[in-house]
Amino acid sequence: MFIQQAFKYRYDFWRYLLGIFIVFIGITLGQIPLVVMAMLEKGGDVMMMDENEMLSILDSNLTLFLMLLTFAVGLVFLLVHVKVIHKQSVLSLTTSRKRIDWSRFWFAFILIAVFTIVITLLDYFTNPGDYLVNFQLEPFLILVGVAVLMMPLQTAFEEYFFRAYLMQGIGVLAKNRWLPLFITSIVFGGLHFFNPEVGKLGNIVMIHYIGTGFMLGIITLMDDGLELALGFHTANNLVAALLVTADWTAFKTNSIFKDVSDPSAGWDVIIPVFIVYPIFLYILGKRYGWTNWNQKLFGKVEKAETLNLSEEA
Repeated sequence: MFIQQAFKYRYDFWRYLLGIFIVFIGITLGQIPLVVMAMLEKGGDVMMMDENEMLSILDSNLTLFLMLLTFAVGLVFLLVHVKVIHKQSVLSLTTSRKRIDWSRFWFAFILIAVFTIVITLLDYFTNPGDYLVNFQLEPFLILVGVAVLMMPLQTAFEEYFFRAYLMQGIGVLAKNRWLPLFITSIVFGGLHFFNPEVGKLGNIVMIHYIGTGFMLGIITLMDDGLELALGFHTANNLVAALLVTADWTAFKTNSIFKDVSDPSAGWDVIIPVFIVYPIFLYILGKRYGWTNWNQKLFGKVEKAETLNLSEEA
């Protein structure tokens, strides 16, 4: 089992607390290039600005690269900590299978990418007044390069930190599956509270962020691995960055379209979480033969007697 295999390594809870601190240090250090570039452009005044004002100083492609670099540095710190302090392999942090199943990653990636593109184009043709064609070849090509290179690192950091590291750490402490699912999903969603989308659309949009956390946590537990969650999350962020931007989003990019509508949140937030996500779960469950949902989501996490106890020292 995905959580259970953490017992094979050094799983003392203080190691996980240290890991959270190490990740915080990595994220903080990863922000330095963005702050330095903003200071070179604007001077010391940037220290008095909020995050959104600082991000508006630089070219959008450079800003995106530096924002995503923050998560890339955090990912490196996390994986080094897991290897050195927990003596755990990246493979066991990724999946319970003997090797990473990239076909799972690509199935989820294509499923979400196609769905997002189709829904966006339907909305564009149905409500053309809500969009401007924002496409400019050279900035868009640079955006593609930055997004394809860096976006997978950003989503990998979030998945490895929440759905792998914290899921396993809380799971081996609580000896169950439901508590890590709830904690990681709520914390993951809660950390999006300061996104500009929340300020523009209102707190109701938190249903989307927390619901997405639960969706990713459920597919991780049901599939005993991160591959599907990685594909889902990467496609969601990558396609969104390339396809549509708006002045009120966290990622302001040189995308194909720009949303110029007066945004509001209501059924368009609720429907994906309570209707679309269950459909995705049904599709994935049928394809990969998921069974015993109650045990996998709410069952106990018990240490197998066959594990080599010397590996825990």
